[in-house]
Amino acid sequence: MSVDTSKTARFPAFYKLSVAERVRMIHERGWLSAEDYHALASGEHTLKVSRADKLIENVVGVMGLPVGLGLNFLVNERDYVIPLVVEEPSIVAALSSAAKVVRGTGGFHVESTEPVLIGQVQVVDVPNPVQAKAALLQHKEELLNLANSLHPQMVARGGGAKDIEVQLLARAEGGDMVVLHLLVDTRDAMGANLVNTMCEGVASLVEKLTSGRVFLRILSNLADRALVRARCVIPVDALASKAFTGEDVRDGVILANEFASLDPYRAATHNKGIMNGVDAVALATGNDWRSIEAAAHAYAARGGRYTALTRWYKSASGELVGELDMPMKVGIVGGSLLSNATVGLNLRLLGVKSATELAEIMGAVGLAQNFSALRALSTEGIQQGHMTLHARSVAIAAGAGADIFDAVVDQLVEGGEIKVHKALEIIEGLRHGRAGIIVPADTPVPADGVSAYGKVILLGEHAVVYGSHAIAAPIPLAIHASVKDMPSGGVEMLIARWGVKCHFSRDPARRDSIQKSLGLIFDRLGLIERPMHIEVFPNVPRAMGLGGSAALAVAVVRALDRHFKLGLTDDEVNALAYQCERVAHGSPSGVDNTVATFGKTVLYQRDAAGAKPDIRELKLGGSVPLVIGISGRESLTARTVGNVRSAWMRNPALYEGIFEQIDRLALQGAQALEGHDLQQLGDLMNVCHGLLNALRVSSRELEELVQLARENGALGAKLTGGGGGGSIVALCPENRDRVIAAMRDAGYQAMAVDLG
Repeated sequence: MSVDTSKTARFPAFYKLSVAERVRMIHERGWLSAEDYHALASGEHTLKVSRADKLIENVVGVMGLPVGLGLNFLVNERDYVIPLVVEEPSIVAALSSAAKVVRGTGGFHVESTEPVLIGQVQVVDVPNPVQAKAALLQHKEELLNLANSLHPQMVARGGGAKDIEVQLLARAEGGDMVVLHLLVDTRDAMGANLVNTMCEGVASLVEKLTSGRVFLRILSNLADRALVRARCVIPVDALASKAFTGEDVRDGVILANEFASLDPYRAATHNKGIMNGVDAVALATGNDWRSIEAAAHAYAARGGRYTALTRWYKSASGELVGELDMPMKVGIVGGSLLSNATVGLNLRLLGVKSATELAEIMGAVGLAQNFSALRALSTEGIQQGHMTLHARSVAIAAGAGADIFDAVVDQLVEGGEIKVHKALEIIEGLRHGRAGIIVPADTPVPADGVSAYGKVILLGEHAVVYGSHAIAAPIPLAIHASVKDMPSGGVEMLIARWGVKCHFSRDPARRDSIQKSLGLIFDRLGLIERPMHIEVFPNVPRAMGLGGSAALAVAVVRALDRHFKLGLTDDEVNALAYQCERVAHGSPSGVDNTVATFGKTVLYQRDAAGAKPDIRELKLGGSVPLVIGISGRESLTARTVGNVRSAWMRNPALYEGIFEQIDRLALQGAQALEGHDLQQLGDLMNVCHGLLNALRVSSRELEELVQLARENGALGAKLTGGGGGGSIVALCPENRDRVIAAMRDAGYQAMAVDLG
């Protein structure tokens, strides 16, 4: 098999991302097409009631199940991201953990037999069973030809009926029944209907050959001719942990497996664990998990005693070796698979080209799940491994919001009482303790002068670059910065939350990315030769349209001003931050750095001649309750500003007309804010979003967030900032909690902010 090196199944810290961020990441890494990305991100892939009504009888609704991703899998030297549909906590995490261990030692190696199903034709009232058996075997080619004539397309694909077997089974009241087995290669189809049709089709010929009466004509779910054999080899040093040696873990896994091989009571639970993983893939790919379960358990009892499907043993060189041998008849084509859009999406994500390949992946998943379970049982115990994930389920059931979810889970685990009533107590305590979570936007910058505000633009973005008015307000997502002297080493900066660590070159030409804009600060202040360490603590999300770059520049300037006692005025801080914005964004309006510096809600107009902008502080007539929805998709302001500029240069009259309309909206918005006319303000925001759409700076995620806000009671909603991703702002004097919940349920981040 050729090795696919174009994609990797390794996604470190994937679990820490939001749902929207995870979906975007697997798209950006090449696992999802643009079409599938939009379907998954929007929820369009989910089964609708109207569609479900065509699948089964008496439909009254649709029940959803989570789709998770098994990561780190390396199977037959190829990377796979494996979709898993399962509601039980710990399965996805356990699989990914096991796959990570095995990946580091060469991955899973899986072999399989041909995808053969058995169809059974039962014949009773046979005068001479022995003679009937001989007649059937003698006419094998005739029977196979008849069966294959019913499905010529399957034969053309290399499948079809390949062989027959005949059994004589003794009946309780005496005499034998004759059972004909049709062995049918169904290729990439599950094949149940195909095999049943063949059994029906040969029935009359079977009766003629046996002089008996055909009774049942149906496939068997014991698919013991379609087997997978998965194997992995794990050195003991890959098994070691802080509490256990690799030898201890290896011997524990072997001993636990031996118990299952000897005792049917243990074997039932042992094999159920294997099927936890196998069934999750079967559901995700639209396969009949009930059939796979039946085959697995029947196969486990094939020797007359129910036993384990896996074998774990020590190799001659001391490694832990695991093997799984089980039936696995699955399909990747057919109407039943196409009836659910999620199934098609999952199969494309998995990237399998044949049913055999899918079966081999499922074999690897079964072995991985078994390893993870046995390792947990033989070390810290399975309960500890489940505890955190169970606590997450309890926190969800108790209604913990995203803002306190992790804290609720942590306290549940720490207390050891993982019950819904306890979660409700914790939530109540946290809610009470966080009564001040909605912070007024004009909260003063701390006296130490090393902070800066984020911003939200209520009306006027993009048009403000061309001389129109804009309304911008501070939001309490400050960026804090601190400076420490160093004995040597030049200027270094750490922004851990953004994953940034850099050392500033003294030569501006050798700087890249963030160094280009912030390096200007050290050059202008004459500090580039001073060795120092700057640490930045951002609460403003990066590239989300909330003024993060301007806030960063202001915070760094203020921190340097304080540390080196430079005596900069606010105007000087603002001017220097604006120069940083010019480097970062090309043609900024200056509004972001102004709000980051002064922390006031303002009506802002840039002077076309480059003189000092016109800034008027707005005196709000009352509190303005907002929700900020964060898409998780980065917005690069320089790109969107550049795109608008290119369009304006092609057709200045058209675009200046749009800018003039946005200008009028901003001026009316200032009146609405000072008069506290929230209905008018909401209407203006909605119209402004439409005009920004005309500038083509919105995105699918932003449109969904705007729609969610409006559907759940927002008076107005629009993108804020550069667009192309980033964030939206919604005006929510009522139903704010509902708007936030809807956004979070859709996989986005959301927060409440009060102006005034």
